[in-house]
Amino acid sequence: MSTTGPTTTTGPMSAAAHVEGLRRRYARRHAAARCGVYGAAVLAALVCALPFLWSTVSAFKQNQDLYNPESNPFFYNKPATPDHVTFLFNDTPFLTFVANTLIVGAAVVAITLVLALPAAYSLARLDRPWGTPMGIAIFMVYLVPPSLLFLSLTRVVVWLHLEDTLWSMIVVYPTITVPVSVWLLIGFLKAVPKDVEEQAMVDGYSRLGAFLRAVLPLVFPGIVAVVVFSFTLTASEFVYALAFVSASPEMVVSTGVPTQLIRGDVFFWQSLQASTVITAVPIAFLFNLFLDRFVTGFTMGAVKT
Repeated sequence: MSTTGPTTTTGPMSAAAHVEGLRRRYARRHAAARCGVYGAAVLAALVCALPFLWSTVSAFKQNQDLYNPESNPFFYNKPATPDHVTFLFNDTPFLTFVANTLIVGAAVVAITLVLALPAAYSLARLDRPWGTPMGIAIFMVYLVPPSLLFLSLTRVVVWLHLEDTLWSMIVVYPTITVPVSVWLLIGFLKAVPKDVEEQAMVDGYSRLGAFLRAVLPLVFPGIVAVVVFSFTLTASEFVYALAFVSASPEMVVSTGVPTQLIRGDVFFWQSLQASTVITAVPIAFLFNLFLDRFVTGFTMGAVKT
């Protein structure tokens, strides 16, 4: 009795202690792994944000500080100054360029959705033998380089008497955004079961009503992806904007800023950096605001049924 008593008492206690030790060890490993993941994410974010940090710092630097090779580019070796940002807003039509970019981007996005949604729906839902080849052909149009098309499209713009106007870009940019948007929306629509639409039609809706009330809300993440893609593609396009518009009041950011802030061999570097940050930050904010829907849209577009 004296030998078995301690054995039966200490056995469960030692097992519990062993389990507790394993639990603590796994908890430490889990915490270390999470710290490693978050540390890598923070490092990657800093690396990606480094150009924006450098641009922000450079925008407020004095000329003597910016052009001194011995100065640290990420610190203010001389007092910061807002003169270059003030010059951007007061002495250049930067706000006009931004407004023109927003107008062109909004119009192109609207035209892209009006044309791409019906086209993608017909190719994805109407079972025709020519559906897949036509979808591939539409996507191939997007792969044609703009440098091969801007001369012929310039003739179209001149024929329509739209040169040096915002309408020249509004008319031409959908030739870039519509093909790839149709291709993306086909994948989004194929990810939606046909039963949803058929049930809506059984309930009395027409095909158009079923599309608007049942299908369209389900492909909303894809629509968000198309909107973001179309707007960013329009805002960053340079070749067509340079070929169609030469009047400064009608320019967009991609062509207006270099025209106003690069004069011969004189570069207004601080103002250029300020315009870059001011233009990029709102777009990055919108990307993060709709990030979940944007990612969901592209992953839905990758599903084939």
